[in-house]
Amino acid sequence: MASEDIAKLAESLARTQVGGGQLSFKGKSLKLNTAEDAQEVIKEIEAFDGLEALRFEGNTVGVEAAKVIAKALEKKSELKRCHWSDMFTGRLRSEIPPALISLGEALITAGAQLVELDLSDNAFGPDGVRGFEALLKSSACFTLQELKLNNCGMGIGGGKILAAALTECHQKSSALGKPLALKVFVAGRNRLENDGATALAEAFGIIGTLEEIHMPQNGINHPGIMALAQAFAANALLRIINLNDNTFTEKGAVAMAETLKVLRQVEVINFGDCLVRSRGALAIAEAVKEGLHRLKELNLSFCEIKRDSALAIAEAVEDKSELEKLDLNGNTLGEEGCEQLQEILEGFSMAHTLASLRWGGDRGRAGFVCCLCSDDEGDDEEEEEDEEEEEEEEEELERGQGEVTPTPTKLLDAPVGEPTSVPCSPPDISTFLAFPSPEKLLRLGPKSSVLIAQQTDTSDPEKVVSAFLKVSSVFKDELAVKTAVQEAVDALMKKAFDSATFNSNAFITRLLIHMGLLKSEDKIKAIPNLYGPLMALNHMAQQDYFPKALTPILLAFVTKPNRALESCSLARHNLLQTLHHV
Repeated sequence: MASEDIAKLAESLARTQVGGGQLSFKGKSLKLNTAEDAQEVIKEIEAFDGLEALRFEGNTVGVEAAKVIAKALEKKSELKRCHWSDMFTGRLRSEIPPALISLGEALITAGAQLVELDLSDNAFGPDGVRGFEALLKSSACFTLQELKLNNCGMGIGGGKILAAALTECHQKSSALGKPLALKVFVAGRNRLENDGATALAEAFGIIGTLEEIHMPQNGINHPGIMALAQAFAANALLRIINLNDNTFTEKGAVAMAETLKVLRQVEVINFGDCLVRSRGALAIAEAVKEGLHRLKELNLSFCEIKRDSALAIAEAVEDKSELEKLDLNGNTLGEEGCEQLQEILEGFSMAHTLASLRWGGDRGRAGFVCCLCSDDEGDDEEEEEDEEEEEEEEEELERGQGEVTPTPTKLLDAPVGEPTSVPCSPPDISTFLAFPSPEKLLRLGPKSSVLIAQQTDTSDPEKVVSAFLKVSSVFKDELAVKTAVQEAVDALMKKAFDSATFNSNAFITRLLIHMGLLKSEDKIKAIPNLYGPLMALNHMAQQDYFPKALTPILLAFVTKPNRALESCSLARHNLLQTLHHV
């Protein structure tokens, strides 16, 4: 046998056996637009005997390429795991459903019995769910154990379609004597809201075999939480519950606490940033104390829990021998409360389980600082008033009357639009910064970026934020304006970030506040339009001067449900894709 043939045989055997039946194109940044573009991929798929797992993460597959790849998959009956997250980077939303339909039909034709389907980080929206709806209803998914749809923008409509498909899958598979036994469900960052969550809750209650449910950052309020709580009670094997960054309030927290009392296998509870509040925390403390003996992690951070309720949580974990982490960061304990919390856990020899009580820099340093340092305990009457006001707001939202349209405001107290009369002569930098417009920026000439950077005191994060927002506010997709804005942002931010004395944490904090993505005691009015700043941030995040440490902070706040971000969905999507890849 020739040496070349031996080499090819060895390569084939290695690919088939060492990978455990897995063929991976992960992270290759392939741009597969046409059938011709996909030929090498098709050859590898066809040559791979016993294909059980196919990884396509970090590539971009078009409609025509998907059709021919699908044709190759029609003969792969042993395929069980489809790792297809982030495989439509840069595609139009209209391209994704037909591509998914082709791939799904191929799996059905092949007679595949899927165990895992991961379509996370594909911004396909509700229409995209239609793209794999038929697949979910088919026999190819009767054996499905893990369904991952994180950060797909499904919305309420997509959530309802998904719920109906899962329910039908369970009905069909049950008729054959082998009901769908889904174990893992992941659908964070999907704007499911109450209606989408309630629809999925109905499906969960029917399925009854779930072990992990991850649904963070979905804008779910207490009606949706209560529906999920009821469904969770029907899933006795639940080990991990992650509902981080939704809005429980007391009603949702109490309902969830009642469910926790009947669950025996729970190991991880993540209700961080869920506005559980003190009364909700007491209900959860009672549930923890009565059972949950396998509990390993409990996250109730940033939930507006006061001292006594937080201490009740600490006391409740006394006999939880498997506990590894208790997170009560970001609640209003006061300094004395922090010390008492530590003392209680030390008394149980469990002080090591307590998560850090700070987020970000040291006390006194600008940046993200936990509110645990507050000494004002407040009283029960104040909390009751807060909760009553919140309930009224929720009722208004449920009636469709709670949406508030932001009143156009001045950008950082400076006019944004054109003045009543525009001077014909070239404006100076101060005029542009006072009355920003695309025309003025262009008339500043090729040195505008340098002049803006020189004019700005980059030792002051607030002044840098002001300049950044004024420059980015004039962003337009026209090449000349777009280039001028990006060059000005580069000059300004490179000068700031390159300075050893510049506080980047303070900068990002103030920027998020002015963009309306982070609350502040200063009651600063958010800018009315985020399109320009988001596009400028997308450019900035790709530059070498941008501190990578700021990426997870930006990512956390841009992914959170926010009405202002919804109106700039494309800019938001582009920024999220950039942040996921830097």
